[in-house]
Amino acid sequence: MTYIGIDVHKRQSQVAVVEDDGSTQRESRVDNAELGEFVAEYEDAQAVIEATSNYYAIYDALEQHLEVSVAHPTKLAWIAKSRQKTYEADASKLAELLRLDAVPESYVPPEEIRECRALARGRKKLVEKRTDAKNEVHAILDQNGIRIDSPFTDEGREQLAALEVEGSDQVMLEQWLGTIDDLDARIKDVDREIVEMSKSISDVDLLMTIPGVASYSGLMIYGEIGEIERFDRAKELVSYAGLDPTVRESADSRTEGPISKEGSEYLRHTLVQCANIAVHNCDDPYLSEFYERLRRRGKPHQVAIVATARKLLVSIFHILTKEEVYDPPPVRE
Repeated sequence: MTYIGIDVHKRQSQVAVVEDDGSTQRESRVDNAELGEFVAEYEDAQAVIEATSNYYAIYDALEQHLEVSVAHPTKLAWIAKSRQKTYEADASKLAELLRLDAVPESYVPPEEIRECRALARGRKKLVEKRTDAKNEVHAILDQNGIRIDSPFTDEGREQLAALEVEGSDQVMLEQWLGTIDDLDARIKDVDREIVEMSKSISDVDLLMTIPGVASYSGLMIYGEIGEIERFDRAKELVSYAGLDPTVRESADSRTEGPISKEGSEYLRHTLVQCANIAVHNCDDPYLSEFYERLRRRGKPHQVAIVATARKLLVSIFHILTKEEVYDPPPVRE
């Protein structure tokens, strides 16, 4: 068996080809666009790449020719600690891990789920850019000693339009307001796409039976979780989302700390948002009672709402595995 380690970079990758006995047969720098052609001569080989921002296209090209694994980047942190931090060392180490059947594999979602992720994550990034632009407007108002309580409501925009500040501040105020208007329109366009995409996905329909979950949040949760069948237990899904507590153990004690935050930041952020809406806007008895019980015990809001998000995710696991609508147990009086 031949094993190929591929250290992927923006335009080129370093490739190491290792034989079954551990000897290195070949090391080459290859343009990413030519990787498929390069590995075509190793049809019976296995290959491994590290999950990077541009690995989907490379994975798809390689998969046409050989068996491909994707290594989890966090679990490959040992490479960064190596004394020989070179492309060649990384590629050969990947190949050696593959030869030893020791690759910490990362999940590669199918095309449909990639599309969901791209659309939901893209919307989040547009909203973040709009927030940045709004912060710039607030900064200009502060610099000029102007107070408008809600500058981005209809009434607030009328007040902003009537403002006249001096010099370059006026120019930039108009530019940032134009940017906000442009992003508003683009976000609405993406929202329409999200609604249409959500209609064709039964799992998103199930997720939307949860109070506080709409088309966007449902699509984000579905896309970030991927295929629910890859999780055997709710605990595994909680860990994947990084909502599991860190644990410190010694001979005679066990202490739980803050959540690990090792999973998908997009999933974690969306679950916390949905938990907040369910508790404070939708008055979901199941989640609200749990949240309020933690608050009565003296837990800060952030701790209580993260724990509620974790409880919500456990419900999501059962909804998707059983293919049933949200139907939590009744709250005991």
